[in-house]
Amino acid sequence: MSGRVSAGQLPAGECGRPHKEVYVNRGTLSLIAVVFASMYTVGASTPQQQKPQVEVPKPGVPQIMTIQGEYIRIAYNNEGYVSLGYRVANMSVGDEWMLLEMGTTVRDGIKNYTLTRDKISLDTPDGTHIPLPDNKEYRQADLRAMENRAKVVHDSINYFPPSASQGCRIGFFADVESRAMPYDQVELSSNRACVGRLYFKVPGGIKYGQHWLNIQFPQTLVRVPFRILTKDEQKTISKNYGDIKKQVDAAFKKKKG
Repeated sequence: MSGRVSAGQLPAGECGRPHKEVYVNRGTLSLIAVVFASMYTVGASTPQQQKPQVEVPKPGVPQIMTIQGEYIRIAYNNEGYVSLGYRVANMSVGDEWMLLEMGTTVRDGIKNYTLTRDKISLDTPDGTHIPLPDNKEYRQADLRAMENRAKVVHDSINYFPPSASQGCRIGFFADVESRAMPYDQVELSSNRACVGRLYFKVPGGIKYGQHWLNIQFPQTLVRVPFRILTKDEQKTISKNYGDIKKQVDAAFKKKKG
């Protein structure tokens, strides 16, 4: 069994064998919602003896959301599944470009789906809706500082449903020095775990607050919430993450039992 691999570490056209999905049933959804939200909206000035106050992010569409790390988010429904890593984005406040690592597939029983560039977008805290840019615009930007940050970040987004056992590359972007070619689409099937990097040009630079990565599947929309955290929020989350993770693990163990 291969080790954990981040999208940024994958050679062109390759992917490590995915980790199995962590299932969440309706009975545990309320707990997961609270846990999930605690990674987003926290009261930095909360007294030490109290737990942070949380607010559940509302996607506006039917879906289930969970976490696999401080900067790893997962959202899915009966049609599509999306995992997201955004540590580099959280390190890039003020920068004009945002880097996200994404994994995606379709669920069992869903026909193959060609995911195209125009089906992916970003919503920022001020309500700005940003489409995924083309590779030409990406190549014109000087992203060396951001790419260097990504080289030292190793968060894995390699979490997929069990049937997604074959790796594939999401190749919307490729720099001029890469041997890989950029493509405007990727073929999704329930047995393929596709991963890659997304880049968005954010007007006015990356700001703190609630963001949404939107992936349009044939019939439904999956919206992955992620919050760009202030330093105080990061400290609060780091301090409480262990307890939060224990609650999540306990909820999953109850289901398995």
